[in-house]
Amino acid sequence: MPAILTLTPNPALDLSTTAERVLPTHKLRCGPVTRYAGGGGINVARLLHRLGADVAAWTLIGGPAGVKVQQLLEEDGVPALCLPIAGDTREDFSVIETASGQEFRFVLPGPLLAAAEWQAMLAQLASLPSAPRWLVASGSLPPGVPDDFYAQAARIAQRKGARFALDSSGPALAAALQVGVTLVKPSLRELRELTGEALPDAPAWQAATQNLVRSGQAELVALSLGAQGGLIACRDGVWQAPALPVPTTTGTTGAGDCFLAAILWALEQGEPPPEALRWGMAAGAATLLAPGTALAQVADVQRLLPQVVVQAVQAQ
Repeated sequence: MPAILTLTPNPALDLSTTAERVLPTHKLRCGPVTRYAGGGGINVARLLHRLGADVAAWTLIGGPAGVKVQQLLEEDGVPALCLPIAGDTREDFSVIETASGQEFRFVLPGPLLAAAEWQAMLAQLASLPSAPRWLVASGSLPPGVPDDFYAQAARIAQRKGARFALDSSGPALAAALQVGVTLVKPSLRELRELTGEALPDAPAWQAATQNLVRSGQAELVALSLGAQGGLIACRDGVWQAPALPVPTTTGTTGAGDCFLAAILWALEQGEPPPEALRWGMAAGAATLLAPGTALAQVADVQRLLPQVVVQAVQAQ
């Protein structure tokens, strides 16, 4: 059993390309297409594998796009268990407008799953003879999967003594937090939706993340703030880091996944939360340097790491 196991119930074949301008009604002449295996947990596993972690990716795949996802994981050397489904794995599409540097992302909902298909993933998890140290559930849920899917996975992790990390949104996120998780990684938008609060400034972000910790919903909260940086909260306090000044002309796809992956990597190495945040910020920034959904390169993460400034902003 690997040290880290990721779950991706809604993977994607991620396609990315460029166009000079994105305009309505016009034929948009695009540049070369790149294809990568995608979806939250798959992206997390891809970077963890590059960093040298003992990781495996579990996912549900179907159709030609699913076959390609499995092939790409094999080419990357990421150990994977790909459970078959009847429907077709989705294809997501991103376009960089070269005239402006803006990224346009088109994200499809995924195939409709039968109950037996998503239940098979949970059954496989529950039947493991030994547990990973971390179970990482990440990404959206496809149609047909109940909102408590990640909550059910969290309960299995608790029974097996595994740490549970979560990156999701909406009802799926809220349901899992009611069970309790080790680590949750919301974006600011997702945290606003979860709390129902405007969270207009840093003191509000800090208070909201520590409220999740104090209520027992999460032991660690890693909040990604995009251009405003990121923070991490636990019972010992809150630490924040500004974003690094890197260009975003190659797209932002996968930056949040790499932020989470590097935090998990650092925690697995025994690093404290502030140092884990430093790794997360470096990996998120490094992803912005990679074209399409190529994700962060380890050399870029290591080069950017000394530039990250982490400050304690609140103590227990």
